[in-house]
Amino acid sequence: MEKKDLLEHSPVRFFDKATNASLKAGEMGLITAKKGLGKTSILVQFGIDSLLEDKALVHVSFDQQSSNVIAWYSSIMAEVAKKKNFSVDDINDEIVRNRTILNFNQETFTLPKVVNTIKAMKDGGIKLSSVVVDGLDLDAITKADIDCFASFIKSEKMTAWFSFTSEASELDKTLPKDKLEYFATVAHLAASGNSISLAVLKNGKGSVNLDPKTLLFTK
Repeated sequence: MEKKDLLEHSPVRFFDKATNASLKAGEMGLITAKKGLGKTSILVQFGIDSLLEDKALVHVSFDQQSSNVIAWYSSIMAEVAKKKNFSVDDINDEIVRNRTILNFNQETFTLPKVVNTIKAMKDGGIKLSSVVVDGLDLDAITKADIDCFASFIKSEKMTAWFSFTSEASELDKTLPKDKLEYFATVAHLAASGNSISLAVLKNGKGSVNLDPKTLLFTK
């Protein structure tokens, strides 16, 4: 199986087909859920999908060390490969080469500073196409900071997925309206019994299930 075949069978295809809520160039998306339910897993699946498309990715984490983030990527890739009888060793080096992991502390590092860091990377010749931002408390940052980041993503025709800890299953209770307007897609992750599903609250419709053991998107 070649990388393009693995891309066609990426778990994210289940999300795309079930919800029609994938991001276009220049757009940002938001995944919400209560703490510990699987937001990072979803961001990593989006990140891997971009890497399989040969799109350089930067993973920005505000609540995990690089070693933990790397472990997430290794675990998710191993599960994807296992399901498709594919040796991850065949493409792992290429994926790692196109992935950059950045760790920041929200108390000392703002979104505009993240933009400056990514700009410096692009100016240095790294052709970044996708960003995931995990663990940022969106309640604690200003609308101006989100505007700065969103304007950069739009101007560079990149895509960005954020995670946010929130138990709200209704769109208008997720974030204030003036912050929500920056996210093209908003989806909420919730558990019911032994099942976990991601329901789209904005852009597209419907929901997609997650395997409760692997946390991969599934039918």
